[in-house]
Amino acid sequence: MIGDSLLGMFSVDMGIDLGTCNTLVCVKGEGIVLNEPSVVAVRRGTNQVLRNGNAVGQVAKEMLGRTPGSIQAIRPLKDGVIADFDITEAMLGYFIRKVHGRRRLVKPRVVIAVPSGITAVEKRAVYNSAERAGARRVYLVEEPMAAGIGAGLPIGEATASMIVDIGGGTTEVAIMSLADIAVVQSIRVAGDEMDEAIVSYMRRKHDLMIGLQTAERIKIELGSTTDLEQEMSKDVRGRDVVCGLPRQVTITSMEVREALSEPIGQIIACVMRTLESAEPELAADLVENGIHLAGGGALLRGLDQMVASATGLTVKVVDDPLCCVARGTSVYLENLSAWKDTMESDADEY
Repeated sequence: MIGDSLLGMFSVDMGIDLGTCNTLVCVKGEGIVLNEPSVVAVRRGTNQVLRNGNAVGQVAKEMLGRTPGSIQAIRPLKDGVIADFDITEAMLGYFIRKVHGRRRLVKPRVVIAVPSGITAVEKRAVYNSAERAGARRVYLVEEPMAAGIGAGLPIGEATASMIVDIGGGTTEVAIMSLADIAVVQSIRVAGDEMDEAIVSYMRRKHDLMIGLQTAERIKIELGSTTDLEQEMSKDVRGRDVVCGLPRQVTITSMEVREALSEPIGQIIACVMRTLESAEPELAADLVENGIHLAGGGALLRGLDQMVASATGLTVKVVDDPLCCVARGTSVYLENLSAWKDTMESDADEY
């Protein structure tokens, strides 16, 4: 243990929010130092990362849906967990090298936030990927805990704090008290499913095929869950389903609201199930403490109002919800010596 602490003085230990859509990396004392899409571009049929191993992140995301037959842009995480082990290892290795620097001789300790509902096999995949990518020791924290800490909630006190973290692949709904999770629900419905719902709507209602990147832009620009004071519209280009030729249509924010109704309904149902599972004293605390929304999905217009209407509780979007989980891993890093015995680690498996 003493040796590990001494090694920590010579390494750049980091916290990682390993997200389906974006990966954020923070360094102790510096905050978030990297925020890039979780995308890797490889030569099709191989795991060879293009541009000498540097076609990762924003560079690779720009290739999504635009690659020739010889190139493939891959998102190696699906629904919050690793879907492609080798590509995840390459992506993590690139990010760790970029932050840690080749000049460092000592490998870093890494704190990684993972969904609360992942299996032991999925956890093992995270450990293996991070170790093979260059980590000396890997610690796992559950995303709701990291989000709660990153949001500044009093999760260590004897009172209920509730977080709804809507990421790219999963929605995590948790009630925390006394530095632990009392009730948690995790569903694999989040930002990606919203994008896919828009793709399906455009095909069904407008006979237009669009890509997921276009759907994401529509969600960001027009997406809402409640009526807007001034409804918006946007010209959308894609491929006609019938004739196969490029075509442009106009879509309104009202249509986007209709397209998003199903995934939003599933998220609201998850919130309700979590509340119904809470102990009476915890439920009583939430009348005063309310619900906090985090993750990219929290930025969807009117979502806080919809959750408040469904639950009857006060709902607040946390400050900088996109970086909430990453900030939480940074706090874990700062308290690693004191908290590491309470965290899951790769050392526990040996």
